[in-house]
Amino acid sequence: MSFLDERANQATKLEQIGGRYDPVLLGLALLLAGFGVVMVGSSSIAIAEGLDVGPFYFLTRHVVFLGLGAVLAFGLMRTELKLIERYNHVLLLACIVLLGLVFMPGIGHTVNGAQRWINLGVSKFQAVEAVKLLLIIWLASYVVRYRDEIGQKWSTLLKPLGVAGFLVCLLLLQPDFGSAALIIAITAGMVWLGGARIGHLLLIGAGVLPVLVGVAVAAPYRVARLKSFLNPWEDPFNDGFQLTQALIAIGRGEWFGVGLGGSVQKLFYLPEAHTDFIFSVTAEELGFAGSVGIIAVFALFSWRTFTLGLRAVEMRRYFAGFCAFGVGLWISLQAFVSIGVNLGILPTKGLTLPLVSSGGSSVLITCAAIGLLLRVSYELDRSERQVARLRGAGATGDEGAPRPDVIQAEHSPAAVAPAAGPRGSRHRVEPKIGAVA
Repeated sequence: MSFLDERANQATKLEQIGGRYDPVLLGLALLLAGFGVVMVGSSSIAIAEGLDVGPFYFLTRHVVFLGLGAVLAFGLMRTELKLIERYNHVLLLACIVLLGLVFMPGIGHTVNGAQRWINLGVSKFQAVEAVKLLLIIWLASYVVRYRDEIGQKWSTLLKPLGVAGFLVCLLLLQPDFGSAALIIAITAGMVWLGGARIGHLLLIGAGVLPVLVGVAVAAPYRVARLKSFLNPWEDPFNDGFQLTQALIAIGRGEWFGVGLGGSVQKLFYLPEAHTDFIFSVTAEELGFAGSVGIIAVFALFSWRTFTLGLRAVEMRRYFAGFCAFGVGLWISLQAFVSIGVNLGILPTKGLTLPLVSSGGSSVLITCAAIGLLLRVSYELDRSERQVARLRGAGATGDEGAPRPDVIQAEHSPAAVAPAAGPRGSRHRVEPKIGAVA
């Protein structure tokens, strides 16, 4: 067999190698989603009956959006990351368009004075939820393209921060201070992971922080929220009502809760019991044990996501790695803020608990983000299997000499990455061959 025939045969074998989706990541996501179905059902029945829409209205709506989210997730699971990366600039443009549509008459929809939704006719869509995921994908692509400069040149660092700043300005006009702060945190975290110097970020933060504080105290309702956060019991029937009712619910739960479905605070005492304050209902019904359990699941999910990103970066699959980092930052930070608000350690922000709280837009896009993570895990596993094939049987010729195609693969600058582990003297190969799963 000639060298060219042998090389073509090797390429064909590599193309036939598939990957596997991370079962742990999938299992944790399903666990959170299943727990969310139970708690949305428990916390929303009284609210639905009070609105005369049927006891299972919010539960049915939640399950429908979970099903639609599963369809989105499946679509992303079957889409090559290189195709997603190719259209990163289109995704950034989509962020701006989505945030601009909320201000257009006839399209934008206002709820409780906040202009955050797009009217789709059959439902309302909160634009910022999609913006979070689209921005993460664009940031991942940007960091990959400029990873050698982002820690050296101010211009390279300021561009993604400027883009995030522009989106934050659009969010503050809605207004949505909570999502604006979350986007700032995600952007800063991703550029730091991408190689930006912490000193540069701290210097920029020192200049931006006074502006954010000024914006926060400029609106009377934000000042009232801050005061109620510092001492909710000072005005428990007005500004401090939400937090005091949440703390009462958490206190009633004690160690093991009052039992599933036994919450009293969800009976028109605790506002937004099935959305923003679903963790308080969980603490009341399942107690300290249940609260620690759900926090532990989120912690494991975050750990698995960041581990996946690290493995991808070690294989020099940088775009995949930074997508995983970005989604991990988003879900972990949003869960931290949501739980922190319920516990009274953070001011009220109006952020849902990912995959657990009721909410159409949030559920849809979080499911899509899970699909992206699973695609990252699939392509990473596929690459590791292809590398194992190159290193395994047939990596040497009949005479024991290294084969020319393996030498070329192992010494290609685009395909070689240091192996993980304490002995780290071997090299990993990232094959460029692979069909769409």
